[in-house]
Amino acid sequence: MSSDADLADLARQPGTVLLTQASTPTEARLIRDRIGAAGPTERPPVSLGGIPASLLAEPDLRLVPVRVAWLPTEHAGRPATRLTDLMRDPYHPSERQQRRILARQPGRAIVLAGEPATVGELRRRWGETTEGDQDADFAGYVARRATLALDRAEYQLRGPRYKTPSLVKEEILSSRRFRAGLRGVRRGPDGTPPSLEEAGHILDELAAGWSRRLIDVMPVIGRMIFQRGFDPQIDYDDAQVERLRAAMARQPGILLWSHRSNLDTLVLAAALQEKGLPPAHLFAGINMAFGPMGAIMRRAGVIFIRRSTADDPLYKYVLREYVGYVLEKRFNLSWSIEGTRSRTGKMLPPRLGLLSYAADAYLSGRVDDLLLLPVSVTFDQLHEISEYAEYARGASKKPEGFSWLYNFVKAQGARHYGKVYVRFGEPVPLSAFLGPPGGPIAADPDARRLALTKIAFEVAWRINQGMPVTATALITTILLAMHGAALTFDQIRLALADALDYLASRAIPQTASVPALAAADPVHATLDALVAGGLVTCVADGREPVWLIGPDHQLAATFYRNSLIHFMLDTALCELAVLRVFAGLGAGTDPVEAFWTEIGWLRDLLKFEFYFKDRDEHRRQVREDMNRHDPDWEELLRAGPGGADALLARMRPLVSHLLVRPFVEAYRLVADVLAHDVLDHGASADDASAYEAEVIRRALGLGRQYVAQRRLRSSESVSVLLFQTALALMRNRGLLEGGSDMAERRAVFLAELRELLKRLDRIEDLAIRRYIRDAVRED
Repeated sequence: MSSDADLADLARQPGTVLLTQASTPTEARLIRDRIGAAGPTERPPVSLGGIPASLLAEPDLRLVPVRVAWLPTEHAGRPATRLTDLMRDPYHPSERQQRRILARQPGRAIVLAGEPATVGELRRRWGETTEGDQDADFAGYVARRATLALDRAEYQLRGPRYKTPSLVKEEILSSRRFRAGLRGVRRGPDGTPPSLEEAGHILDELAAGWSRRLIDVMPVIGRMIFQRGFDPQIDYDDAQVERLRAAMARQPGILLWSHRSNLDTLVLAAALQEKGLPPAHLFAGINMAFGPMGAIMRRAGVIFIRRSTADDPLYKYVLREYVGYVLEKRFNLSWSIEGTRSRTGKMLPPRLGLLSYAADAYLSGRVDDLLLLPVSVTFDQLHEISEYAEYARGASKKPEGFSWLYNFVKAQGARHYGKVYVRFGEPVPLSAFLGPPGGPIAADPDARRLALTKIAFEVAWRINQGMPVTATALITTILLAMHGAALTFDQIRLALADALDYLASRAIPQTASVPALAAADPVHATLDALVAGGLVTCVADGREPVWLIGPDHQLAATFYRNSLIHFMLDTALCELAVLRVFAGLGAGTDPVEAFWTEIGWLRDLLKFEFYFKDRDEHRRQVREDMNRHDPDWEELLRAGPGGADALLARMRPLVSHLLVRPFVEAYRLVADVLAHDVLDHGASADDASAYEAEVIRRALGLGRQYVAQRRLRSSESVSVLLFQTALALMRNRGLLEGGSDMAERRAVFLAELRELLKRLDRIEDLAIRRYIRDAVRED
């Protein structure tokens, strides 16, 4: 970026030609006036759109690109964003507006000069990076380089939020690297390589650009939408924000976030704008590019990608190269690491596709390093949980469109949903897991995939660990534990006491509303909000009011309960493992070794539901949890049933029956169907898909029967979402394919689940007796 004085110095230097870029006669005249004010020049300026070939024949000639940048009006030192900016672009005013600005506010017009380069330097780079041997190709390359140099100068003027990519399609298609790779792509039965034109069509679908006015306006629109139902002030951890700012200044970053709601992206965009952080290209499913929304959102930096790319090698190649190009140019990216919304409230398994393309960019040396930036977005309440409950009961997903968008925006204003919390976890550098670019992992596909899996799980772990527990989550967990029975206000507060002690003793992140639950008024306020949302029922016409979550709302309420499970999961596993020891072991079995064996079995059972650290680290975490209960826990286990019983008595609160039972009951239903119903698996992928759909259908029916018979504690286990995970587990254990011993192995697994449910019954029994004793003491 250059001032008028700098421009004058550049214009007067010998062997220099100014390349002017003007979109209107007013801009051209302003540039001429500024150059003329500098005094006579050796050569006249040349328009960037018509560079003569004779000019490009002088290798020592110095080219300086020049354009006008228009500054928007400001409020309190920042651009004053208005919704009218959608119709009238303050960064690219019309010629009439330009004349008005020059007459009234001439300081808003800045003549910029980009970084100079000689013809010889440009020709050398052209030969190294692009394919082309015609003067017209070189002239086009010079024009693109000049435009990009001016974009960089404008970015320096406006600040990091306004760093915008341009000429992406032209740069990629002319790249020597891209064309060489394209020749290796094969499509169709004859294996012919695709054309540049075909690749260009895919880039048209992918390539997103930033309109500076949309950088300003879209977060404002997003904030208007979520503020209809939420507090206008997003809740942050300021130390985390500053850590993120420093990280994004060092390296290009990828914001990887938890996905609980379609509001997530609106909230994150507003958060980045509010904190003055650089925006990021957002990846979204092509299903969201309906109507004119696709064109608008692409100009707002959204990259729409197809849901399935397995059968199109050209699309996969172009997408990988596009991701690499964007990262190479140090633009930030953003996507949900889960790939889709979690309808259960807990983190889904990570998707590795886009992360793999980012790893390619790093391992091939296109970037020095990449930072993966964990982000969690948490809401006190969400209107979407009723929709998620319907999915769990087997309903189909509604297609996106204008009616969907209207209803979604309308629903935000139906009532007040509380606050929104954004947390930024500690960055994860790719180099820490992948080693140096071009290193051993780059050449070993198996090692590369293993490293990517570890990276993804580490990011997901950090997202989980930063996600604060809310008052809504805590109170719904307590009410769900009653399986439809109601609690008085004092009973709720009694149950909260242990929960608050547990969270405080482990320094678990919490919203400010959680410790406030130690007082009566915040508990009343949280219950009132849940009643207003229809999730909790208050029966207030008796001797004293009581609160409950009825059967029809239990599935929806699990969304909030599941958001805190990961913080208490190790405690739940410890309870079950101690009880396994307490139930008796064979002669000569070491109780401590049996405890660790059971922890390993439970971890393997739940590995498709929750993120676990590697075995050694997880073992350390479990040991730390047991030490909190009693530092001498190993001696107590070895003391026999009495010692194990004493150890269970020290564990407060007991949580496994609250947290683990729904998953085990769902697994039991699927295992029951597999063990007793005769179903044909089939050989093809379509047959397998139909088979699993039939298993889910029958499990739903069996679950409804068991709920009616009260053979299940609640209806929350009867969930398509949990059945899908159960099938993934059974597929992993080889319980879906045929085999002579299949019936026997399925029966063994079903028996194991039934035994585990008996232990959960025992834990629940202990918890109820303890609660009664505590209530008597309170009285």
